Amino acid sequence: MDKTDLKILNALQADARISLKALADQCFISSPAISARIARLKRSGIIRDYQANLNYDQLNYHIKAYIQLQLEPTQKERFYPFVASIPNVLECDCVTGEYSQIMKVVFESTQALDEFVNKIQAFGKTSTQIVFSTSVPNRGLTLPADHDLSQIVD
Repeated sequence: MDKTDLKILNALQADARISLKALADQCFISSPAISARIARLKRSGIIRDYQANLNYDQLNYHIKAYIQLQLEPTQKERFYPFVASIPNVLECDCVTGEYSQIMKVVFESTQALDEFVNKIQAFGKTSTQIVFSTSVPNRGLTLPADHDLSQIVD
């Protein structure tokens, strides 16, 4: 990886639909070279996938919340497939602290959220925080031009 790869990654995080020509113009290399670099970044696992960033509020999912769950290690085998099957769960992370799982979810209503919380309470104690507003929306990590590339293996 080099600084050109960092430019490509930053540009793709800002707009995954950017054209190869536009990327080539930004990086001062040819479109085929950009295409080859993107293919290499995908093969190496640095680029996992591409997603549209949806406005859930416009789709009538007005309730965004974070749910923390105390999950015993013995329940992970049952819980992970369950939570992965729920489309309203945008993200679920295993974390340190009193609660071992934290989920970011969206629902149409507080009633739908409450029904989901009731279901996951079968796995353990929960704590739910409903989001009032978002000061920093979902975004990628802007990689600085001086990012240490010495540990990255191609």
